[in-house]
Amino acid sequence: MSTKTIASPSALLPQGIGALTRRGLLGGMAAGLALPSLAQFRVEIAGVGATRLPIAISDFNNESATGQPLAAIIRADLERSGQFSIVPGQAGMTETSQPQFVDWRARAADALAAGSATRLADGRFDVRYRLWDVVKGTELGSESVPVVAADLRLAAHKIADTIYQKLTGERGVFATRLVYVNKAGPRYSLRVADADGEGEQTVLNSPEAIISPAWSPDGNEVAYVSFESRKAVVWIQDLRSGRRRKVADFRGSNSAPAFSPNGQQLVVTLSREGGSQLYLINKDGSGAKRLTQTSAIDTEATFSPDGAQIYFVSDRGGAPQIYRMPAGGGSAERVTFNGNYNISPSISPDGRTLAYVTRVGGGTFKLCVMDLASGQVQQITDTSDDESPSFAPNGKLIVYATRSGGRDVLMTTTLDGKVKAKLATPGVSDIREPAWGPFGN
Repeated sequence: MSTKTIASPSALLPQGIGALTRRGLLGGMAAGLALPSLAQFRVEIAGVGATRLPIAISDFNNESATGQPLAAIIRADLERSGQFSIVPGQAGMTETSQPQFVDWRARAADALAAGSATRLADGRFDVRYRLWDVVKGTELGSESVPVVAADLRLAAHKIADTIYQKLTGERGVFATRLVYVNKAGPRYSLRVADADGEGEQTVLNSPEAIISPAWSPDGNEVAYVSFESRKAVVWIQDLRSGRRRKVADFRGSNSAPAFSPNGQQLVVTLSREGGSQLYLINKDGSGAKRLTQTSAIDTEATFSPDGAQIYFVSDRGGAPQIYRMPAGGGSAERVTFNGNYNISPSISPDGRTLAYVTRVGGGTFKLCVMDLASGQVQQITDTSDDESPSFAPNGKLIVYATRSGGRDVLMTTTLDGKVKAKLATPGVSDIREPAWGPFGN
């Protein structure tokens, strides 16, 4: 990673305050839909949450025939959430078993799940499971999920989502997706993966860099910045068809796209009139409306969940800080006051929490969260080169990029910073600029 520096208002460069990322000057890309990559993530979980519910999940009967470790996927999902601790399961249990709750209470399990996978005549698998409340000695629910072999991991994630919701009352995010930029040697790619990093697919390949990916609210499209014409241009790509289109190719630089909550507009940073200012444009690229009127760099904008406000980064006070303003334009108010360098705002889905990156000292960058009602700030990472935070759609986790072991990696963390999971590829590629997708349709 390169050191973050502030660009002059007349020259918005990738080394600026994040409109184009702080990783160095970026180049062009070549479009093309690639086959799913064979490289997979490994998940390393660290930390202990304050209160975690102990749950036992036995290996699913006949899961070896599916080629997917169904129970292990569910266990990893729940543990990564920070809400659960895993108690060893029991071999031979299925959804039809009659648990001895006294024995499971003696093992300190508060909940228990077991299941099976059966190949159907049409080649699909019928994945079944049952969930029990060990403390009360009652069944909490069961389900049968017939899926094709390619969807077995997704089925496991959805089962984890159901278990999470039944036991916490909150919607799970394990069946959602991440988008991120992968750099392997001189080549870049835009990739989409499951929330645990597995099942990655390459959306776009480039001989140079791809930056600033952002999800549409329905999860069907991703906006990003391309330099293929030797300047920054904003594109939108349909993930289902692979088709893409330019939406901001004005004179000067076009960068930092973010969708409005209704998906019909984007806020972008343009230098079409000199300087780098925020504009609102329709998703087809029409109707550009200038929102800020300063000589500063205004960039990295994101909408509040209700669409009423825009949070953004500006150096109008002499150093980059986070501000907010009405989504239709108007006066801006400063939001961050702790530290003299704060960038990369991300707002939680409930609109109550701001995640951002602050510079500590000369060159250490830490992920922080702020309670927007009280203004209370907490640094939640122990790494020193954090960037690009993005909330999970249930607001309970944050994914971000950082540097670990000499490589750029992705991490997830609980909002208190107590439980983290590193998502690291086994090769030599660097992973950066993650964005957590919305709940699925």
